Amino acid sequence: MKIRPETPDDIRTVHGINEAAFDTAGEADLVDALRREAADKGEPLVSLVAEDDDGDVVGHILFSRCLIGATPAMCLAPMAVTPDAQRAGIGSALVRAGLAAVADAGERFVTVLGHPAYYPRFGFERASAHGVTCPLDVPDEAMMVAAVAGDPVPSGVIRYADAFGIDA
Repeated sequence: MKIRPETPDDIRTVHGINEAAFDTAGEADLVDALRREAADKGEPLVSLVAEDDDGDVVGHILFSRCLIGATPAMCLAPMAVTPDAQRAGIGSALVRAGLAAVADAGERFVTVLGHPAYYPRFGFERASAHGVTCPLDVPDEAMMVAAVAGDPVPSGVIRYADAFGIDA
């Protein structure tokens, strides 16, 4: 397996992966909207794909700009692997490579709304333990944050990219 940055040639495939991995096309459409918003606003975006041994793209992960209070951070969402390639370590490899790419880009914090049994292995902790809150009504243990540069996590309300459609 190879993890690499997404290219324009991957966009249709990434859309299909997200459609296949989730119950609706919502995540696939969100990825497209986040790409457009980041380009329009000149904001950072980390978008990686996973290729299998045959060179087929079978997974994708996206990190887009968010804020924790006034502090810039990145939001991990979504991450998708084709159904026939799930449970083979591709998602874990995407998360590890993505967090490294985010840190290499000079970002310090990443938020994720995800499975509380999955993401802590990558350094994510319950956000509320750091005074970080989410404008959504979600289970406390599912909202997490990671300090990818080792800095203390700032407190504040998470403000997502407009494409998420979430008012802070």
